[in-house]
Amino acid sequence: MVDKTKNPYGLTVKKLVFNALKATIKGVIFYLAYFILWGFLAPAAEYIPGLAESVEIFVIIYLVLMIIGQLTAGTIYQHFFNTAKALFVIGYLILSLKSGIFSANFENLTFFVDLRTFLIIAMLLGLLGLAKSVIEAINYMTEKAEIKLL
Repeated sequence: MVDKTKNPYGLTVKKLVFNALKATIKGVIFYLAYFILWGFLAPAAEYIPGLAESVEIFVIIYLVLMIIGQLTAGTIYQHFFNTAKALFVIGYLILSLKSGIFSANFENLTFFVDLRTFLIIAMLLGLLGLAKSVIEAINYMTEKAEIKLL
């Protein structure tokens, strides 16, 4: 007999409301953290052209993927969005930091900044997040297969 109180995806209205509330709280906390940290980075934005726009685009896309991932919690789509979020971070780091070496001219001085070590560490952490989301997706599918067998 089919249970008519649940939809076929296993999400009830109570779960959806809880996920929406949790996504809202996470989004507000993430945005507040960005807002506070931007106060420390704002002076650097005067000397680095395009920094403000680059950081804002990153925050918006990451926040959207985080909220959608939380709204789809308890489904396989959550793991897809977590994987997309990890891939986005890796791709954004590669595109924004290019080779990891920057040069800036300030009056008669030229500054060189080598961020290759930071780039490698950040990409490894991104790969760790990617591996975590893939393993969680495999675990989710395994649990679903076990439930269907019982």
